[in-house]
Amino acid sequence: MNLTGNPPDWLTGLLAGPLAMPLAALSAVLLDRLLGEVSRFHPLVGFGNLASAIEKRLNRRSISGGVVAWLLAVGPWVALAFWLRPLAPFVVDVVLLYFALGAQSLCEHAEAIAKPLQDGHLDEARQRVGWIVSRDTSALDESGVAKAGVESVLENGNDAIFGTLFWFALLGGPGAVLLRLANTLDAMWGYRTERFNLFGRFAARFDDALNFIPARLTALTYALLG
Repeated sequence: MNLTGNPPDWLTGLLAGPLAMPLAALSAVLLDRLLGEVSRFHPLVGFGNLASAIEKRLNRRSISGGVVAWLLAVGPWVALAFWLRPLAPFVVDVVLLYFALGAQSLCEHAEAIAKPLQDGHLDEARQRVGWIVSRDTSALDESGVAKAGVESVLENGNDAIFGTLFWFALLGGPGAVLLRLANTLDAMWGYRTERFNLFGRFAARFDDALNFIPARLTALTYALLG
């Protein structure tokens, strides 16, 4: 009987052994499935607000300014994640991956489009799909709404699930954080507009580099599963 209050040796060995990362990934996936996204004070929402403030101050429509802004936005949080991880690797990995995953949220967005579409409520379906795509959806017909919804869900399946798990497998929780923060900046800055064409170029290219392998593995998975 363990009277010291410390975890048993078998549990300590399990959480520190080769199965630690798979168990952490499974735990985070289950948490995401059961709890979904944090409804208030989500870290990615706070990060988005921070990124907006940095962009407003540093956007001089230059590539160098975009690089500096990216490093200021992403660097401290990834460094903090790497610093925290050795203190409690299993717990830190689970928490970071849980906040980085968006599987349950993606399912909820897809269902919010599918249900009104099936019920014949086209205006509501257009509005819902407009929340997850970056274009005007007010003139889409039923087929257009369905296509836009499916395409967005499949694309975000890499960013919110498979790409995140890929970088988690390589670098643990900090890897998942790196991917999601980089992806967030690409979604905010990676446009070929006058405002972001130069400033957001590094954010777009870095996100492309991070997703080069996982996006292709995700596409292969989709093809194999039909």
